[in-house]
Amino acid sequence: MTEDEARSYLNYLLTLSLRREEAFGPLAIAFLREQDLASLGIAPEEQFSLLIATIQAIAPEPKRYSLKLELLQKARQLLATTRFFDPELDKDLEHDIQKTTAELAIYNDAMKSSRNASVDRHTLIVETDLPDYFLDLAQKRAGAYYQNKYRLTKEAKTAQHFGGTPKRFEPENEALHKEFPGACAPFMAVRTNGFHMMLPFDLKISRRPDDPLEAGIRIFYAKMGYSYPLRYEMGKLCSYQDGQIYDIALDDPNLLFVSFSGIKDAEFPSQAVPASGDVPPEYAYPLAVLEHTGSLGPFIQVSCNFKVWFDASKVAVLIQGAPDLYEYGLQGGAGLMTRSYASDKVPTYAEAQSQPWQEGLSFNFVNLHLTLSPGTDTGLIPHSTPIFTVFPVLSKQCYKFDRLASSS
Repeated sequence: MTEDEARSYLNYLLTLSLRREEAFGPLAIAFLREQDLASLGIAPEEQFSLLIATIQAIAPEPKRYSLKLELLQKARQLLATTRFFDPELDKDLEHDIQKTTAELAIYNDAMKSSRNASVDRHTLIVETDLPDYFLDLAQKRAGAYYQNKYRLTKEAKTAQHFGGTPKRFEPENEALHKEFPGACAPFMAVRTNGFHMMLPFDLKISRRPDDPLEAGIRIFYAKMGYSYPLRYEMGKLCSYQDGQIYDIALDDPNLLFVSFSGIKDAEFPSQAVPASGDVPPEYAYPLAVLEHTGSLGPFIQVSCNFKVWFDASKVAVLIQGAPDLYEYGLQGGAGLMTRSYASDKVPTYAEAQSQPWQEGLSFNFVNLHLTLSPGTDTGLIPHSTPIFTVFPVLSKQCYKFDRLASSS
């Protein structure tokens, strides 16, 4: 930027400020931070005026006060170099700095108070064939997925600090673009604070048999209240168990075709899953999961052999489809596990109390229940994409909702 361009842009910014344009704040901050104003011939008095106008444009929210404090301190330092230095104005800035510092401290204390109390961390114990993948690698992949997807640009982060001025209809003005999912703390927390279930291979569910993924395919007749496993042989659909042939058309709207790709996560420990016969190593785990895939009404149940032990007197385990699942043409079931799995055999329950560490603990299984979104014929989830999210939550007996007590 040349000196003439800098002066022209400064005049433009000050005009925006006078008009109380919403774009002023983000553009002014970028100008102050990215340009050496002194070397561009912008006088200290002009810099000071721009700083004060920018401070006044900052949204009156304490979470923005770190920026406000930074600019106030810079303005006070700059004031001493201006021709209109005035002790009273310097005193006013000092008071503004003290006030902003105190208000920021109040805000920070309020935000941190809930984290100061020491609590006993509740441990959930996981039984799985692949603990390194599900407990470590999958969580790392999920964190990277959400950060990459929702990370704010520098311009969007800057725009968060400004508001309160009357809005104009300017949808093409990118300096005003700040209403992004990644700027909403609860939106991000529900994605980054959970435990994530994913798969190291692609998963496809379709109402059509076309183009299945290469590792293998399962077929289910699935509708509300009833489901049945099928396979396709010699041009006919037949029972997956005994081969009995059924007269079901391939375009029957209740058919779901489920297929998996080979392993696509380069860090997945394929050697931990033994391959049988001439099955390539990258297909061993997908085929093992596919073999144990089932159906429950209109849902496909993908079992990862992921068993959770927890103290049901203190916590329950909420499992639900990942928040972004709809983007892939699918929706997930949701369930709250409040006790041990209730549909197993007697030896399972006897074994569940055979070890000292199991005493007082309940167990249940985290399965992925998926179905196609309404009006969708095919859904495909790429590998390393969060599919389900697991949240430990307080047991119902540990809390209650109550009305605010009357002051009288």
